[in-house]
Amino acid sequence: MTIRVLLVDDDALVRAGLRLMLDGLADIEIVGEAADGGQVPPLVAELRPDVILMDIRMPTMDGLTATEMLRARPEPPEVVVLTTFHADTHVLRALRAGAAGFLLKDTPPADIVAAVRKVAAGDPVLSPAVTRQLIQHVTPAGRDDRRTRARGVLSGLGEREREVALAVGRGQSNAEIAAGLYMSLPTVKTHVSRILTKLGLNNRVQIALLAHDAGLLDDEA
Repeated sequence: MTIRVLLVDDDALVRAGLRLMLDGLADIEIVGEAADGGQVPPLVAELRPDVILMDIRMPTMDGLTATEMLRARPEPPEVVVLTTFHADTHVLRALRAGAAGFLLKDTPPADIVAAVRKVAAGDPVLSPAVTRQLIQHVTPAGRDDRRTRARGVLSGLGEREREVALAVGRGQSNAEIAAGLYMSLPTVKTHVSRILTKLGLNNRVQIALLAHDAGLLDDEA
């Protein structure tokens, strides 16, 4: 299967660099480019990309607003946000909106290629350690309120679903969760799907953020 990619960045040189590293691969096709977030919704409707590499800071509509708009659509493409900072409040907002992860603009080409392939396969590109760093360093204010809200949301899960959510928060793969909780792989996948549906979430990154917000992983830090 060919992965259809849309490049969104107001810097033409960045777009050219991304195209150069991705477009020659047999399993990846660059289907279009945009210089502003406002161009994204119509291009997505026309081009049907699987993955969008989305800059955060753009002059008219930023990548955060564009991501939020896209993730509200049925069957949206996966979004990976591009940034120049490791710990950025904008990155966290994008992840909460449903982005599958983020990449620094100086990420090695091989890692960018791997990230595109991972999100196209439904896997996040954000490690639990980076998730924890973001939450601890860029959002210290309001932590108690977020913890209360997150625990209220998670209270709607069954015991096994809660255990799976915690494992997702640790960054474990489905296979690792299955081994650790003595479940079959199809059962784990079913639990993850139910968690996403019950909580109204888009992807595993949002499950991980919720587990972190609830303080469920504090003792493991």
